[in-house]
Amino acid sequence: MDNIPVTDNHIHIDPINGEGPIEIANKFHRAGGSFMIVPNKPTWTVNENCSFRESMELVIKYVEEIKKCTPVKAFAVVGAHPAELSRRLKSGMDIEKAELLMRNALETAQMLVLEQKAVAIGEIGRPHYDVSEEELEVHNRLISYAMELAKDAECPVQLHTETAGPKQFLEFAEMADDVGIPRNRIIKHFSGACVLKEENHGLTPSLIATKTVIKEGLKKGNNFFMETDYLDDKTRPGAVLGPKTVPRRTKDYLKQGILSEEDAYKIHVDNIEKIYRIDLGV
Repeated sequence: MDNIPVTDNHIHIDPINGEGPIEIANKFHRAGGSFMIVPNKPTWTVNENCSFRESMELVIKYVEEIKKCTPVKAFAVVGAHPAELSRRLKSGMDIEKAELLMRNALETAQMLVLEQKAVAIGEIGRPHYDVSEEELEVHNRLISYAMELAKDAECPVQLHTETAGPKQFLEFAEMADDVGIPRNRIIKHFSGACVLKEENHGLTPSLIATKTVIKEGLKKGNNFFMETDYLDDKTRPGAVLGPKTVPRRTKDYLKQGILSEEDAYKIHVDNIEKIYRIDLGV
């Protein structure tokens, strides 16, 4: 039971505003964690002049530090957060110029995946807050473009969106179909317990690892990931969930009989290897 590998599918690292790669990876490992999937944080969390490429290269650097200096294996996910577009529009940038910048950022992300420095494009998507119809159309075009790039790179996409139920999952599934990327390569980050096929329409849900969501998800199956969306921000300690959460939740539910060892292995190893096309070495 103690030897079951554990993966956090969406955990941030931020040595500028938080504790940074080594401290977080060691906390994760001491709690029983094995693998971390780490998306880059938005440019403004680095500094006001940070470029998209710089923010992506930073997370690649962080995962290399984790692999070199801790027992944890970490993998980078690179992209342009939807709030990057919103912030540029709010600052007065022309919408066409802002969209072009975002498209260029996605192309940079694809290049880094093709160079095997990252395993997916993300987190990309659309805001969880209300925006104008014109801005929403741009976000949707960018989602489709990210899917096109991911299809060509044969990698997954991590989606950040508003709270999603079956209706939204179907919308994203149809976008994937239009592009020609397999539905299961679209990962819905920060998902609720949309584990059944009729709920997620073939997309891969990454369940936020609260007690309620994971317990509900396990009643439906094991076709999902677990994540904390940890921000590593000292002004928001423990947000969204702390770095020890996924290993602790996994251990607790194994002990309680809520989670079987077979299901734990499927969630933390098999699903990860299948969707990301990586070898975790276990």
